[in-house]
Amino acid sequence: MALLKIHEPGQTPMPHAEDRKLAVGIDLGTTNSVVAVSRDDTPEVLRDISGGAAIVPSVVYYGADGAVIVGADAFARINDDASRVVSSVKRLMGRGIEDVKSIAGTLPYHVEIPEDASANGDNGPVMVRLNVGDRVLTPVEVSADILRALKIRAESALEQDIEKAVITVPAYFDDGARTATKDAAKLAGIEVLRLVNEPTAAALAYGLDNGAEGLYAVYDLGGGTFDISLLRMQKGVFQVKATGGDAALGGDDFDHAIAEYLLADRRAQNLADDVDTSAAKRLLKTARGIKESLTVRDDIDITLDLNEVISTHHISRAQFDDMIRPLVDRTVAITERVLDDADILPDEIRGVVLVGGSTRVPMVRAAVAALFGQEPLSNIDPDEVVALGAALQADALTGGSGNLLLDVTPLSLGLETMGGIVEKVIDRNTPIPVAKGQEFTTYQDGQSAMMIHVVQGEREMVDQCRSLARFVLTGIPPMAAGAARIKVTFQVDADGLLTVSAREETTGVEQEVAVKPTYGINEGEMANMLRDSMVNARQDMELRLLTEARVEARRNILAVEAAMKMDQELLTSDDSKAINTAIDRLQAAMALDDRDVINDLAEALDGVSRPFAERRMDRGIRTALAGHNIDDVARR
Repeated sequence: MALLKIHEPGQTPMPHAEDRKLAVGIDLGTTNSVVAVSRDDTPEVLRDISGGAAIVPSVVYYGADGAVIVGADAFARINDDASRVVSSVKRLMGRGIEDVKSIAGTLPYHVEIPEDASANGDNGPVMVRLNVGDRVLTPVEVSADILRALKIRAESALEQDIEKAVITVPAYFDDGARTATKDAAKLAGIEVLRLVNEPTAAALAYGLDNGAEGLYAVYDLGGGTFDISLLRMQKGVFQVKATGGDAALGGDDFDHAIAEYLLADRRAQNLADDVDTSAAKRLLKTARGIKESLTVRDDIDITLDLNEVISTHHISRAQFDDMIRPLVDRTVAITERVLDDADILPDEIRGVVLVGGSTRVPMVRAAVAALFGQEPLSNIDPDEVVALGAALQADALTGGSGNLLLDVTPLSLGLETMGGIVEKVIDRNTPIPVAKGQEFTTYQDGQSAMMIHVVQGEREMVDQCRSLARFVLTGIPPMAAGAARIKVTFQVDADGLLTVSAREETTGVEQEVAVKPTYGINEGEMANMLRDSMVNARQDMELRLLTEARVEARRNILAVEAAMKMDQELLTSDDSKAINTAIDRLQAAMALDDRDVINDLAEALDGVSRPFAERRMDRGIRTALAGHNIDDVARR
């Protein structure tokens, strides 16, 4: 039998306080990862056993003996056993084979691409797999190993089991990448309390640290991704006003630019520049060191040994700036677009928060300062600020005070309608969590099923957007076209993950699907979606209007033909000839691209069929009134 616990007066704990376990915040980064904890609204990063390093390089070594080593020790082994080392795996989270075919040659590891990339059949595209030594691993498994190492560090530092965490993701991670991140955490034995966008976590850390309120920009340039978010902080509420970014732009690209320069310089010296996968890893490691050195130095001399062919090189800060200028300009262009989306001028921004190790590069800081007309904030380590914010949110979700975070959807979510048109249900930059519904109806008489096709993107036509999921709503009662009422509801949770349900209102028949893509948006697609939507806005709208005109014309033709078949006796030979001629002319116009002609001929069909429609209506009224006198009708 359990005994009662007796406490001194005034020392009685809050209910369940003794059962409350700490949850941590994790920044699972492309280049480096960090774990932090918050107690009494005071966050701190958790360091290694010596109390020194806070960051854990997101690098994993898989030994021939089965050993799995994560962090600095794994990074050091690139020089000796590069074929067993994986780095920058975050760029492949949630992606499929088709997504990486175009970039596989530039990755610092070998991607396994089977001859039949559709071998999964109904299970969707084949998941990316990496050949690492004698192992074949998915990005989810590699990320899980990194998360396990962070979990072990936290448990060692806090001297207790850690089972829950808030994990941060780039704001522009799509559904596939977010789902892959949660899967990796589950594999590592971590329950994800919430996925928080990295810029939002950084703003949370700065807001509580500085007591700041107002409109802020968070410029997040990490190893593999770039995000820019505009947030309004007011009375404990952090609301994302707009967000943008590039899912494949970051410090890794700076490293690649330096590596390409070194190879070009070797060619200029008439030296061999062929590199295999292992040599490429060593070259990128050298390039990263050069980048970090030029962050604090004006120039550097390098001796490079590739495949036992030695070369020497000299790189200045100015040369480095020229290498990365196009990449930095891309981040500025994206930032300007987000400001335009939110209808905000740069001088309205109270402060600019820098996040990510790549923001240490002087050219990056200078570009941000020039754009906003002010020096960016950097009093919190850009490598640690995201984990600190995640820790604060973890504390809040497990019983702390906490602030309210209102993230947004980065891209619009919608449905395919007749003609391949996208009907947007949830617009981009909508605060989440959110639920929105919209009613649709059937297109044909007697239709008993409807295909629900969920898409993501900003363009007007389905084939210009990203397909997320398909399912069929069956059991719709056979009715006349347009009579059924089908409500489709989109629900996006706080993690940015989508659930779609469809319900036929008259019968209550319902279907629901949790949208879990097997892969994410490819490296150029996500960043291009918004740009394409603006560049092609006029063309997209004209195509949409043309398609709508064709759909409406087809609907009218079907309705008239059904009426002619049902009430042939009301048709004169002249009526039939005129109507059929009008239908033929309209169908011919529908094959062309002139919307005005289609609409004019649709009106012509209405005109020639009007006498027939009026006779049908007169007969319907006479039938309804048969057997009733005027007084009966008046009383009704």
